Amino acid sequence: MAAAVIETCHVACCANRTPNVVSWGRGGTIAYGTCNSVALYDPEERRVVALLNGHTGRVNAVQWVHREDSAPEGHLVSGGSDNRLILWEAQQDGKFIQSVECKGHTGPVCAADAIYVEDSKILVASSASDSTVKLWLCCDAKQAECLHNLSFGSGFMMDVSLVLLPGSRVPILACGGDDSRVHLYVQADGQLQRAMSLQGHEDWVRGVEWASTGGELLLASCSQDSLIRVWRLCAKSGTDTHAEDNHSIIKMKEDIFEVKERDKSSVYAVSLETVLAGHENWVYGVHWQPPLYQGGELQQRLCLLSASMDKTMILWAPEEGSGVWIEKVRVGEVGGNTLGFYGCQMSADGSMILAHAFHGALHLWCKDLDKEGEWRPGVVISGHFNAVQDLSWDPEGEFILSVGSDQTTRLFTPWRTQESKKVTWHEISRPQIHGYDMQCLAMIGRFQFVSGADEKVLRVFQAPRNFVENFANISGTSKETLLTSSDSADLPEGASTPALGLSNKAVFQGDLVPKNKEEGEQFNRVSDQYQESYFHPLNLTEPPPEDHLLQNTLWPEVQKLYGHGFEMFCLASESSRTVVASACKASKAEHAAVLLWSTTTWRQLQVLPCHTLTVTQMAFSPDAQLLLAVSRDRTWSLWRRNLPTPESPEPLFSLYAHTEKDTAIHSRIIWSCDWSPDGKFFVTSSRDKKVIVWGPCSLDSGDPVLPPEIKPCSSILDVGDSATAIAFCPVLCSSDSYLLAVGLEYGRIRLYRWSPGSEPAGDDWSCCGETDTSQSHTLAVKRLRWRPKTGRAGRGNGKKDGQGDGESEIKEESSWVQLASASADHSVKIFNINKRAL
Repeated sequence: MAAAVIETCHVACCANRTPNVVSWGRGGTIAYGTCNSVALYDPEERRVVALLNGHTGRVNAVQWVHREDSAPEGHLVSGGSDNRLILWEAQQDGKFIQSVECKGHTGPVCAADAIYVEDSKILVASSASDSTVKLWLCCDAKQAECLHNLSFGSGFMMDVSLVLLPGSRVPILACGGDDSRVHLYVQADGQLQRAMSLQGHEDWVRGVEWASTGGELLLASCSQDSLIRVWRLCAKSGTDTHAEDNHSIIKMKEDIFEVKERDKSSVYAVSLETVLAGHENWVYGVHWQPPLYQGGELQQRLCLLSASMDKTMILWAPEEGSGVWIEKVRVGEVGGNTLGFYGCQMSADGSMILAHAFHGALHLWCKDLDKEGEWRPGVVISGHFNAVQDLSWDPEGEFILSVGSDQTTRLFTPWRTQESKKVTWHEISRPQIHGYDMQCLAMIGRFQFVSGADEKVLRVFQAPRNFVENFANISGTSKETLLTSSDSADLPEGASTPALGLSNKAVFQGDLVPKNKEEGEQFNRVSDQYQESYFHPLNLTEPPPEDHLLQNTLWPEVQKLYGHGFEMFCLASESSRTVVASACKASKAEHAAVLLWSTTTWRQLQVLPCHTLTVTQMAFSPDAQLLLAVSRDRTWSLWRRNLPTPESPEPLFSLYAHTEKDTAIHSRIIWSCDWSPDGKFFVTSSRDKKVIVWGPCSLDSGDPVLPPEIKPCSSILDVGDSATAIAFCPVLCSSDSYLLAVGLEYGRIRLYRWSPGSEPAGDDWSCCGETDTSQSHTLAVKRLRWRPKTGRAGRGNGKKDGQGDGESEIKEESSWVQLASASADHSVKIFNINKRAL
């Protein structure tokens, strides 16, 4: 195969909601756990460069195995809720493969650390919720041996950290747990001995991390008592007596332990270096600045980063003259109804710091090169933190809207910076942040959509002026054209959610004028003290950070649609954008009816009863004359639009064809359906692993009174697993064959070419590509949608004043099509598919 058929264009995913799940490598790559995968993210390129799929449960701990010379890492260790640890190894081509698997824990692994010991063997420490800490030795023979098993009875260790003792190759392990102590263990003569327990914290210890500085070790520990303690460990020689002479002053108490190794014994002393108080809530993570090469040797800067549930990160360092530890920099989030940070990391050169938050979002700050000591928010990846249920392209194919069980609706669009010609995708708006899990959405025109959640109401949203203006900046289109297309006269500036409400209220130009109060003037009402609108207009020159997404990119809700008796399940809109169809969860025929709504008046037009159980998906034909619905009752129904009469100018639909229990070929729930681009055929896919194309559906021929004979037009395709999503490519493969994408329950996406009318049966289907292990999702594919136009979004159309000849680029773009997929593994993926390679 000359060119790859499927290449990954973008993966939108965020970090799992646990501590210890993000690790920043010395080579610049950020590794983080996202659902059951480990994502490798390049902050310079601003995209996920690889996904490591191997765990079958949520990934809870990720740690690069740092080399002693601070070169880019070749190993990565991850632990998950599947009770396993996986050691990943870099290949010659830079790709990571699963090298060793450590099995032995009986509960989810919650923390892991690893160091290189002699002969390039790797020593791994892991803590799990089975109340044990295990030490593993992984050697080149691709095998892991469990060396030691520490049991803590009914207690849990929240974090572990490994390092080699100064001046020797003896590993020392620090564990922090729910007994408010930090336990130190030393591995000597094949035994793991407890050296000592450090007391002082008054609540669970959440994080521990070692740093080695010139013959001494520093251990930072953080706790739910809002304090950070730094401990110093140094070697004591037998003649260490001069220390007592000149220090008649007050001195910290030292604890001493002895390490016997082979035939010599060494003595080490541990003392408390400092206690750092500055956070106002649980401190979840501490991280030392990585060592740097200076003058041919490694220098460990004394700089400590901490992250807390009070939504702030603090950089601590000793003051120049006195050596007293002080707070150097504090960064954080303001506003939003979110909780704080789970952990923090620092880039290899110390110029960027990263936190991951309670809702999985990554927060990046970069050192400002112009102003000394200033930090500013940076652009970083974002995504849903729970299953993504549905997605849709806008009619022009310029952006994607997705909804998920994390109760948000998110908008992703390609971004092309002025300097580089590279296109990266980013979330630039979060139109809806809800109180119910989102389930479905349908676009009506470019800047309006309807969404349904686990509630009986449908909500209609319209883009505010601030979004349209920012979208114009990003996509390089003119503001005027976009505003005229969305009748801008009465557009609000933005939206905000009232303190106790679920509905986004519009904020108009007049609401933005601050009410200037004189110094001494009293407030007339209590409500005057509290500003109702949290919205501030943005002028985006780069993708917005998380706190702007939470507050300043909401879309106002313009309508609520009442009529369903149970939670919403699916939505569909047609090409002329005048009708929306909706269906809800149902176990009786009366609730399984499809409702039709007019998008001009938002009145309910019609109820279409046919099915007996939940309608799982619907689709209007490309010419908007037919509506197809598939259901959990294993049948499909086809509805035909009647010609408008003077009595009823509104479009009304009547039942045109349907399958019965005996004519239904599918024997399980039909999950998905779609129309061929010419409207002649439609396809259904089901849990029974079958994909079937039905037809012909031409309305113009024959007697309109007699129902047509719609029967399977293809042989039955068995895809080998429950087919949860299906989509016809809007561009024909060749003159007479169609391209379909099928999403499977175990996460793989397959491309099939279907040629109507080929004999013998079974020869009409040919598989022409599928996602490989690293491209596939790890859980069920929920929705597949092709970009409505050929070409890749963000390329070719953003031409600014004569950038070279566009002919060849347009020709090159026309050979590409894009496919977007939403999955239960929390990710939205966009694939580029080369039609020539097919």
